[in-house]
Amino acid sequence: MRLFGLIGFPLSHSFSKGFFTEKFSRENIAGCAYENFPIPDISAFPALWDENPALEGLNVTIPYKQAVIPYLDELTDAAKVIGAVNCIRRDGKYLIGHNTDVLGFGRSLQPLLAPHHTDALVLGTGGAALAVKYALKQLHIRYTEISRSGPVTYEAITPEMMQSHKLIVNTTPLGMYPNTDAAPPLPYEHAGAEHLFYDLVYNPPETLFMQKGMERGAAVKNGHEMLILQAEASWEIWNS
Repeated sequence: MRLFGLIGFPLSHSFSKGFFTEKFSRENIAGCAYENFPIPDISAFPALWDENPALEGLNVTIPYKQAVIPYLDELTDAAKVIGAVNCIRRDGKYLIGHNTDVLGFGRSLQPLLAPHHTDALVLGTGGAALAVKYALKQLHIRYTEISRSGPVTYEAITPEMMQSHKLIVNTTPLGMYPNTDAAPPLPYEHAGAEHLFYDLVYNPPETLFMQKGMERGAAVKNGHEMLILQAEASWEIWNS
């Protein structure tokens, strides 16, 4: 039995196990299983591989996309530049870190872009934000980082910034189930029909961040398609 899985903590919101279990069934992929491994501390990572000798690959989610790197033997170029890993492949005795969030986000975002989407506000500074910024660079979109501690705080966002930054990407877990009544503290009243609100959160499918954007006429997108695209990329990596 080939074993794959997901590490993070907590994993109650996980998409990956259901996706791969259904994929294995739908595509008649025999002899494969995908399990959740909710480890409360990254120090448990080496033991996970020792205890599961059939384990060939892992996906990585909050809060370990950066913390897992010291435990790996090698990183791809993209993972090095971004400084975050969301996919790990075991190659013999070596563990190789990849980042497929870049591919998933970029391919999901690109069909939605209009000529006025030249500048973006990226909310959050974690591992997902690093992948988003990397993808935005590839798409030649300028960005400004927003977080509670800076470099630009939410309180510092002016009406002019909202008008000049028509793409707003939420990379924080604000609004994720079960805390669905939370949203990034933006001056939403300055958004309009030319804005695109992209939320990496996918549970619930329509976050409060997205709702507030729609109330102002903005286009919205959640992170579900991005997850599908990055998951498919993980499967390609594990079978390369």
